[in-house]
Amino acid sequence: MIKAPVLLHHLLAPHRQSDRPALIDGDRQLDYRAFHGGVERFASALRHAGLERGDRAAIFLPRGLEECIAIFAVSRAMGVFVPINALLRGQQISHIVADCAARVVITNRDLAPMVAASLEGVFETRILLVEEMAEAEPAALRDDNIGEDLAAILYTSGSTGRPKGVMLSHRNLLAGARIVRTYLAITPDERILSVLPFSFDYGLNQLLTAVEQGALTVILTFRFGDEIVRALRDHRITGLAGVPTIWAILTKASPLLHKTELPHLRYVTNSGGAVPSQTVANLRRMLPATNVILMYGLTEAFRSTYLPPEELDRRPTSIGKAIPECEIFIVTEDGRRAKPGEPGILVHRGPTVSLGYWNRPEETARVLKQNPFRSRDQGGDIVCYSGDLAVEDEDGFFSFIGRNDAMIKSSGYRISPSEVEEAIMATGRFRQVAVIGLPDDFAGQKVHAVAVALESDVETAPVLQAVAGTLAAYMVPRDLELVETLPVTPNGKVDYRQLVRERANNG
Repeated sequence: MIKAPVLLHHLLAPHRQSDRPALIDGDRQLDYRAFHGGVERFASALRHAGLERGDRAAIFLPRGLEECIAIFAVSRAMGVFVPINALLRGQQISHIVADCAARVVITNRDLAPMVAASLEGVFETRILLVEEMAEAEPAALRDDNIGEDLAAILYTSGSTGRPKGVMLSHRNLLAGARIVRTYLAITPDERILSVLPFSFDYGLNQLLTAVEQGALTVILTFRFGDEIVRALRDHRITGLAGVPTIWAILTKASPLLHKTELPHLRYVTNSGGAVPSQTVANLRRMLPATNVILMYGLTEAFRSTYLPPEELDRRPTSIGKAIPECEIFIVTEDGRRAKPGEPGILVHRGPTVSLGYWNRPEETARVLKQNPFRSRDQGGDIVCYSGDLAVEDEDGFFSFIGRNDAMIKSSGYRISPSEVEEAIMATGRFRQVAVIGLPDDFAGQKVHAVAVALESDVETAPVLQAVAGTLAAYMVPRDLELVETLPVTPNGKVDYRQLVRERANNG
């Protein structure tokens, strides 16, 4: 009998005989007994397909019941799950599968041809269809992993190059679920609306937190804000997590929200970028009985801070205080622990600090470092340097100043400018391209490209259309601006800060 969860799939164990609803996806529903049974069948199929302890299993599926089952099944089969956002395209899929050397890719019949075409000549892997996995006979499976073992690899864009995989142990994932459950006071009676990808640590945590408590997760894929409002109303949702884009859509482009009472909605939470103060004010006005909880985090350490709703009026621009079980501090440029009011890099210490980047030891060493203020013989540990500039006040609350790298954060996604630049340059129409993030009320930041064309007759619309065929929709620039030259720094590099400064001022 498992007294406390050690591995991700152990979260299901206390509920495996329960007929409480676990997942709703449109017209389909699973109770916890059926959820557990599906996990056992999928896990047996994975082991029969040759998945061994520590092997990577990529999951490329639409958000829905099968993706949830697959995540837990890979853990049950002692593998490492690698969820791939269903918005990604061929080259991006092949990069992730090859980079993590996935033994199998779990997908469905509709997506299998695209997956097969994406992987052709790139990496030898086996494609498993969920339709066939669902027919597998459950078998006795070993459970040899421990909490320190690798459980998942979540791919996130870096400031340079293609997406890199953040390695998360079982203990990391369980700690994240436990911590969020604590400060949000999540109970088995929760009815959580899931609108974020499970390839995003924030979306994944929602699922794990709900399962830990035996609560209900309602999965919604939406196009319009009113679809979210209807789901909140019809499913009597108690909790909703979002990114700045979702709050902008709900407050500015969802007429139904203005005339719909949502008495069950206990809380909404935000991460993935700062929410404009006016949007927060609108949200509070439209949802007067709902707690608005702002959070800050990064995939490499999951979640770092949260702002209790009672602090919103006093600290409207704060990202909050340290989450339970974790310590957050600021390190100055010269390596000192910052005093209150003194800016520096935000550093995270605690059980959610990841294992680093898959097969990227040098990049890992830049982010995960020995605690600078506690030596090893004092119990010092590895901490995560966020790369974000922040400042702490006298009461232990933090405020975000800005990113310390070139990353763009749009609609909750971290976007590598160089990856977008590479796609635009691949069209063969430009001499130089620079991609920047500009302020945007809906997305937090919008992707904006500035380019020097090879010929004067370049039309931007066909270029963006071509780029849309190789990049995920959220990575495609909103605008492609043509200029004669790009500004450069004294050492000859493109001056991205000047590009942002000029366009932000003009906007």
